[in-house]
Amino acid sequence: MTDTAPSLPPLLPAGTSGIPISLVAKDGWPRIEAGLDAAQRTYAGAIGFAAKPGQVALLPAADGTLARVLFGLGETDAAGHDRLLAGKLPGLLPPGTYAFADAEAPAEAALAWLLGSYRFSRYRPAGPERPRLVAPEGIDAADTDRIAAAVALGRDLVNTPANDLGPAEIEAAARALAERHGATITVIAGAELERDFPLVHAVGAASTRPPRLIDLTWGPADAPRVTLVGKGVAFDTGGLDIKPSAGMLLMKKDMGGAAAALAAADMAMGAGLRLRLRLLIPAVENAISGEAFRPGDVIRSRAGLTVEIGNTDAEGRLILADALALADADAPELLIDFATLTGAARVALGPDLPAFFTEDDAFAAAFEAAGRAAADPVWRLPLHAPYASLLASKVADLNNVSGGPFAGAITAALFLRRFAPSTKGHVHLDLYGWNPSAKPGRPEGGEVQTARLVYALLKERYPAA
Repeated sequence: MTDTAPSLPPLLPAGTSGIPISLVAKDGWPRIEAGLDAAQRTYAGAIGFAAKPGQVALLPAADGTLARVLFGLGETDAAGHDRLLAGKLPGLLPPGTYAFADAEAPAEAALAWLLGSYRFSRYRPAGPERPRLVAPEGIDAADTDRIAAAVALGRDLVNTPANDLGPAEIEAAARALAERHGATITVIAGAELERDFPLVHAVGAASTRPPRLIDLTWGPADAPRVTLVGKGVAFDTGGLDIKPSAGMLLMKKDMGGAAAALAAADMAMGAGLRLRLRLLIPAVENAISGEAFRPGDVIRSRAGLTVEIGNTDAEGRLILADALALADADAPELLIDFATLTGAARVALGPDLPAFFTEDDAFAAAFEAAGRAAADPVWRLPLHAPYASLLASKVADLNNVSGGPFAGAITAALFLRRFAPSTKGHVHLDLYGWNPSAKPGRPEGGEVQTARLVYALLKERYPAA
């Protein structure tokens, strides 16, 4: 994966000279307008600048060079205001060095800028040189760069097609992360999985690219234990319950949970948080061959529960089940799993709003608050216990699907909960992992949803010493 390492331009040192950018809220425009010279006021008026969201004005100096940038934020207290709006700027400005002159939330604006600077350039040139931003005075520039670089790493992984990113390449990305942060890593692969991780083995057995269970640990052994689990399905054909062609077009992103977990772990380790971090990634390709698992098969999981396979296209919950059983045995204080799991969650909440599930009401409130603080929102759905009966099997402890059209995201979460019964602080995230259209700071393509949220939560709970 070395050739996919992201090249995101970091912030320039604070104090570096740059063309000033005023981030202009609608109610602040009169004040900023009054501070312009007469020629600039006339020019802004002539082009109709009114601080509308995303509106930009490039104000010339007397010699014709660019003297100042005005960028409209609109009504910043409006319900639909996009806090990452400044992420549009790298795509609007000519190459050069810029600095925020007026910004009410400079750290957030700087992060938005960096997130909007991302380009996936593995297969074609990245395009023209990108503008650079000077770190605003008073912000933690290293932390901002760390977050943006981790997001870029995750986006690169999701955007890389399956011919160049399989289970081995997911492992390589985890190993590179471990080496960079001084973490330890062990991997169990291929036939060795069958005894202790039978569900992971079954899902990945049909592929010529062996499945694996990646286990990374970092931090002092006596620190609070936090475990992240990421679904690493490098490509999902659906297995013998094969998807239609249209359903496979974006299945390179079915390892988006692993990418988000890797990104969150990268942020946490880079910040030196006071925790004992464990990262588990079951990495597979759900393919079709004579070795494929079948509808109607019954497989005994790592936890000892027998699972009847009602649908081979519900493979993500199977590999997560074995990983969660391993995590639960370690008694972590927090257990967070990330997965591109169900279409039902997308139908309910759309592509931009991941669903999350937890039994801990206090933790749910803190989780939502962290999402709001990080501009990385989520929405809680219920673990409605009576729906567990929909997973009943006549021949096994449970089925991997409900067999009906209702409550698909909830039944998937209830299935997973069976495999981590001892961990109260467990959150399951059902995310999309993709931006279907470009938004400020969120280019079209792979996205590591919830990674910034989780980092914000961990940073608050386990600050660096």
